[in-house]
This record gives sequence, structure tokens and C-alpha cells, in this order.
Amino acid sequence: MKRILGFFVAAVFVIGFFPASSLAGAVTLSYANFPPAPTFPCVQMERWKKEVEARTNGKVVINTYPGGTLLGAKNMMDGVIAGQADIGCLCMAYQPGRFAITNAVSLPLGIPNSTVGSLVLWDLYKKYSPKAFSKVKVLTMFTTAPSNIMSKIPIRSLKDIKGVDLRASGGAAQILKAWGANAVGMPMPATPEALQKGVVKGLFSSLEVMKDFKFAELCGYVTMTDTAVYPFAVVMNMDKWNALPRDVRQVMEELRTQQAAWTGAYMDNHVKEAIAWSKQTHHVEVIELSAEQKAKWDALLDPITAKWIADTQAKGLPAQAVVDDIRAFAAMYAGK
Repeated sequence: MKRILGFFVAAVFVIGFFPASSLAGAVTLSYANFPPAPTFPCVQMERWKKEVEARTNGKVVINTYPGGTLLGAKNMMDGVIAGQADIGCLCMAYQPGRFAITNAVSLPLGIPNSTVGSLVLWDLYKKYSPKAFSKVKVLTMFTTAPSNIMSKIPIRSLKDIKGVDLRASGGAAQILKAWGANAVGMPMPATPEALQKGVVKGLFSSLEVMKDFKFAELCGYVTMTDTAVYPFAVVMNMDKWNALPRDVRQVMEELRTQQAAWTGAYMDNHVKEAIAWSKQTHHVEVIELSAEQKAKWDALLDPITAKWIADTQAKGLPAQAVVDDIRAFAAMYAGK
């Protein structure tokens, strides 16, 4: 009896050192993403997972699913709403009509980098609270760095780009069309094979993909245009969000703006690394447009924004105000 009593006392003593959350069992959440694991949307996912798990002292465990293993790019939003994943990362450029207000950051409005773009996007979402996100909890938003041309052939002028097949998605396709190129829509993961088979001669996107997708092995040239950014959002199933303990929700609330800023800074640094790696490892040539050329290229894009404003206002949305806010927010975050 004394031995049994001793074991009981010891057990109570040891259990006392474990937090209540460990005894009750951690909350387990699934987080779906569509690009491959090494890409920046998945890097930010893993960083967010670690932050949440650390800040909740193990009260939450997040299982991540990169590479479309749980949900694909185009069904991410609906999949999260339906509960197929608790959390999902989506690119709004794949459904520009659905995310009209927030996707406006992809217009050619001179956003200089991902840090500025991510904070502009987050402010835009907070100000307008678009109905497209009414069925989910938005955990953060961020953008890519500005888009540039990666190609198998040198593109040094508007004459060179005319008729060239280049991969693009969302509003970026309109930009290529304005420059005279043929925009070919496809998900980013399908692009390497399309390049190898000659379906496209290049792509129009932010430059981290030169390293993340190894496009530097296929595209020997980069033409710097510094135009559109692509917006992303991380959303959570509303029922799952409402079921979380209050202190866990508070941690995730605190991370919303922090994660946007962290992802923007990471993206900008990663683009610099990718360009340096491409030059050193694969001898990629980076083509800089002259100031006169850049002005001509940019002028061809003005009608895109004007048309978007007219079309979006016709749908009853405050399009001009949205564009004005994007420009103002961008100038503020760029220190202008």
C-alpha cells in the first residue's frame, strides 16, 4: 500500500509540471498551400506555423500541406470554406473577378517591392472589408515582388517582345498584351514543362522563381520591367476560427500585420538572392531598360487601369477610390 501511495504522489508531482493544454490535448489544424515547398508562399507558411506553435506554448499544432497535396490553387478558397482544410493560402490573381478590390494591387500602379505591396494590400483589405472574404477569417495578406520578364530569348525592346508567347496569370496577361506579347495562362508549377516543350518562350512574374523553380536553367535572360505584383491571402475556415480558445485567437490576430511585413521583407531579400544566384550559377543576362524605354513601356499600360476603373465602377464598387488609396498607401510605405 505504501508503495502504491508513493507512486500516486510521484505521479501527481510530475503531472503538475505539465501545462493544462498538454493534458487536454493540443488543437490540430491543417494548412493547405498550392506551390512547391521551397517557394516563398510556403516559406511564409512554415514561419507562421512555428510562430503560432511557439506563441501558444504548444497549445496549437499545425500540419502543413504544400504543393497542392490537400487543395489546389483554384479551389483553395472554396475548399477552406467547405472545411477540406482548416487554413489555406490562395493567390487572388487566379480569380480576379472574385477578388476585385484586393486584386486591384496587381494593376500597374508602381508598387516598388513586396514589403510595400504587402502592407498596401493589408491596409486595403482592412479599409474595404471585401465581401469575398465574408465567409472566412483572414489571417494575413502579402504580395510578390514586382513582375519582370524571364525568357529564353533576349527581349531588349518592344519590337523584341511582339508576338512572343509568355506565361502570365490574372491581370498580368493584360500587361503582356499591351506590350504586344501573347499571354499564355497556366499555373506556375506547369510552366517549367511548358518552357522545355517550347509551349512558351518565357514567363512574366517576380524573380524569386528563377531560383525556386530553377527557371534560370531554362531562361537565360531577364528583362527588368518592375510592374505588377501578385496578391495572396491566408484564410481560415470560420467555424474552426470560432472554435479556437480566445488566447489562441489573440495570438493569430497579433500575427496578421506582422506576418504581412515579414513576408514582404523575406520576399524582397529572396529576389536579390535569386538574381545573384542566377547570374553567378547560370550566367543569366539581366537587361535594364533605359529611362526613355521604360516610359514608353509604362505609358502603354495606362489604359489598363483606366478600363479597370470604368468596369469596376459599373459594378457598383468604389474603383477610383481604391486606386487612389493604393497609390497613397504605396507612397506612404515607400517613404514618399
